Amino acid sequence: MQRFARMLLCLLASIWVWVSGGAARAGDPPAADAVFAAHSLEEITLGRLLFYDPVLSGNRTVSCATCHHPRFGTGDGVSLGIGDGGIGLGPARRADPDNPPEQRIARNAPPLFNLGAAEFTVFFHDGRLQADPARPSGIRTPLGADMEAGFASALAAQAMFPVLSGDEMAGHYSENGVAQAVRQGLLTANGGAWALLSGRVAGIAEYRAMFDEVIGDRPIVFADIANVIAAFVAFEWRADDSPFDRFLRDGTPLPPAAARGMRLFYGRAGCDACHAGQFQTDHGFHAIAMPQIGPGKAARFENHHRDVGRMRVTGDPADAYRFRTPSLRNLRWTAPYGHAGAYRTLESVLRHHMDPVAGLRGYDPGQALMPGAPMPGDLAVLRDPAELARIIAANDLAPQALSATDIADLLAFLAALEDSRGQGGRLGVPETVPSGLPVAQ
Repeated sequence: MQRFARMLLCLLASIWVWVSGGAARAGDPPAADAVFAAHSLEEITLGRLLFYDPVLSGNRTVSCATCHHPRFGTGDGVSLGIGDGGIGLGPARRADPDNPPEQRIARNAPPLFNLGAAEFTVFFHDGRLQADPARPSGIRTPLGADMEAGFASALAAQAMFPVLSGDEMAGHYSENGVAQAVRQGLLTANGGAWALLSGRVAGIAEYRAMFDEVIGDRPIVFADIANVIAAFVAFEWRADDSPFDRFLRDGTPLPPAAARGMRLFYGRAGCDACHAGQFQTDHGFHAIAMPQIGPGKAARFENHHRDVGRMRVTGDPADAYRFRTPSLRNLRWTAPYGHAGAYRTLESVLRHHMDPVAGLRGYDPGQALMPGAPMPGDLAVLRDPAELARIIAANDLAPQALSATDIADLLAFLAALEDSRGQGGRLGVPETVPSGLPVAQ
């Protein structure tokens, strides 16, 4: 009877689960109510090809899949990746000796699971792109008036930015027309970066014919490319059929350790204070003293390796070192963890949350997984006492004591957030793409 009552209350999304043998109470697990937009097969199929096609990079060597590959949990399997100027895939990626990168990509490649859900309206670790109904375009970005119109969603709009990054997809100045346009601030006009890439795609007969089925015979603009890539991402990596989702929907019991971990997560451990909702994110920004490795976020004229996170967007010192709360879905496949990928194991990043200040002070750089040879700045912040002090001062996550059994139970619950259908994607990696360029397998 008690089990039936818990199941019924769960279905009504109003349960309070008493922790067995103690006075602690668990908060409400969320309702399984995520809303996903529908997309046509034509959009999804076209977006899949463009996602894996290097034609969208300045030098035609990097695709979206280079840093977001199903083999690595829709990331790249490393702390900080190498985009343009790299050879290989995942942890085996290295600098091209004939065209080395200027630096590593400054932040860890975030996973793509469930980004098609309507609740995901804030993108990038610092939230610099987000839906904003007050804007004529419905989207707020650093580009302001230079932002192209016509995006179906914020998910589509975020696809506009990796192609503008020299470290990610555009390439170095003077290497190609796209890189030159980016460095000169030319984006949408004739000769602009997005226009050049749209022209490449339109010039491939197979792509032009496929776009005819989606948008008709009008000229292709980059928003059209971004919209179909977003449609593919939303379809391919929807992952909302985990054991936890089934528990929320019909009361299917979790394994005992996962059930104990859920009570901890929503109770004494307080994880849901930030990791809320069906996909375990409040979409907010928090400072938890995560170790900073790599080049940091600095303009080319700046000489530092700091990454102040949300403050780079808002300019508010109160936002210093705050980063967006990640979803916790399919975590075991998406290592390393943190905005700079500082931790390569799930247990190590969980232990950091138990005492962030101690975690930063005692951080072992061997936890990072950096592809290729060491680069200048990889450990610069870790060797800067003043910067470490600033990161520590910004921390707002209080330490707490968890036993080894507690940690094991929390890890079991996190495993219950996995949807195995999403691991490799529904359609998988195409063998070829219309440009004829190599596909990262």
